[in-house]
Amino acid sequence: MDDVTIARALHVLAVVLWIGGLGLVTTVLLPALRRFPDPAQRIALFEAIEGRFGAQARFSILLAGLSGLWMLIRMDASDRFALPSYWWMHAMVLLWLVFAALIFVLEPLVLHHRFADRARQHPEATFRIVHRFHMALLALALLTILGAVAGSHGLMLFG
Repeated sequence: MDDVTIARALHVLAVVLWIGGLGLVTTVLLPALRRFPDPAQRIALFEAIEGRFGAQARFSILLAGLSGLWMLIRMDASDRFALPSYWWMHAMVLLWLVFAALIFVLEPLVLHHRFADRARQHPEATFRIVHRFHMALLALALLTILGAVAGSHGLMLFG
């Protein structure tokens, strides 16, 4: 098995863990937590679960980025970014950049504290905003996956 095949397998595994976890948080965890009557209990449980998933997400996002970069370099494929038929590569990079900025920069430096403070003052509104934000991120991720799989197997929307 060559290194590009291993990188591709690791890339897919990382995306499954990352976006699969996002899907679970978005479609199961957040709706369930919104039903908890005690806002303090809701926040505590969310932070406990999110803390565990955060480590998985950070690892998965890092692995997806590194394996994607490895494939790009080893396949000498950077010229594909100039071709409209490889639009899906732009989508993957953009998705990765959004999530990397969120999870490595914004979440630890800004969002975590802002969420906790706002959730104590306005728990319903905060969880509604968080859920909508997660739904938007999940939709973006699923569209990117759909486009990347279709594009990498010959679907050419552009060019």
